[in-house]
Amino acid sequence: MKTAAATAALALLCLTQGGAAQEDGCEPSGGLEFVCGPRNVEDLVHVPDTRWIIGSGMAEGASLVLIDSRDKTFSRLYPGDAPRAEHDRETYGQCPGAPADLVTHGLTLLPGRDGRSTLYAVGHGGREAIEVFDVDASGAEPVLTWKGCVPMPEGLEANSVAAFDDGTLLATVLVHPGRTFADQLAGEPTGGVYRWSPGDAGFTLIPGTELPGNNGIEVSEDGEEFFVVSSGLHTITAFSRRTEPAEVLRTTGHLPFTPDNVHRGPDGRLLTAGMKDDVPACGGPPNPQHTLEDLATCPRGFMAVAIDPETME
Repeated sequence: MKTAAATAALALLCLTQGGAAQEDGCEPSGGLEFVCGPRNVEDLVHVPDTRWIIGSGMAEGASLVLIDSRDKTFSRLYPGDAPRAEHDRETYGQCPGAPADLVTHGLTLLPGRDGRSTLYAVGHGGREAIEVFDVDASGAEPVLTWKGCVPMPEGLEANSVAAFDDGTLLATVLVHPGRTFADQLAGEPTGGVYRWSPGDAGFTLIPGTELPGNNGIEVSEDGEEFFVVSSGLHTITAFSRRTEPAEVLRTTGHLPFTPDNVHRGPDGRLLTAGMKDDVPACGGPPNPQHTLEDLATCPRGFMAVAIDPETME
C-alpha cells in the first residue's frame, strides 16, 4: 500500500531554490511554511511511519534530498559523501551499474517491512533510467542504498513512475520524439505509459495510453487500475491494468489547473497539484501559442485537489 506523497506534502510546505542559509522569502506566509535550499524539487514522497520526506532534484548535482517535516530542515540524502550501492544483478541485469551523474525527476515509494521501503526515481543526467534504491528507515534517519536501474528505451525520457506490489513499474513519457509541447497544448496525443516487470528485457508501450502530455502516474490500492495525468487535457484518467489496449474506466472533468504529479493519500484519495490556468496577466489558459518559457517565467500560482478514485470527483 502506498503512503501519502508529493501533493500532500505540498499542502504543508513549499520548496524554493537557493542556499540553505537563505532568509529572504523563507518567512511563513499565507498559512505556509518554507524550506529554503533544496534545488528544483520536482516530486516528494513520504517515508512510511516517519517524519521524513524524500525530494527529487531536477537540476545538475541536486540528486535526492531528505526533508524533516517537523523541523522544516533538509539535508542531502544521495549520493552524499559516501554513496552506498549493492547492485541486484538478478533483478536489474540490464543496468550497467550505479549512476555517475544523477538528476532526479518523478518519484514513487513502495513500502516494505521492518522499516524498509523501495524508492523508484526517474533518473536523467548520465542516462535515462528508473533508478532503484533500498530505503532503510529503522535508524535515526533514512539511509539509501542504490540497488539497480531499468533503462528507458532509446530516445525516450521518463517523467513519472509508479510501482505495483509485484515490482512491475509504470513510467510515463511526456513527449515522444517527433511530437512537440505545442501539440500537447493543442490536445493532441504526445506521450504514453510504458511497463516493465521483473524478467522483462525492457520497458514497452502500453497501447491505448497515449495522451496529450502523459505526466503523473499512480496505481490503485488493489493493483487493478492505474491513473494517468494528462497535462494537455487537464484530466486524470483511470485505466484497467488487465486489458490491452488499456481500457479507459473513468476520467475526471477538466481541472481548473494544469495537473502534474499524482499520488495516493492515506485516505485513498488521489492528490494532485499544478499551476493555475486562467491568469489574465499570463495570457489566460495555456494554449499552443504559449512556449514552455512563457509558462515557466510568468508566476501563475498553484492549486491542489483531492480526487475520489471511484467517482473521479
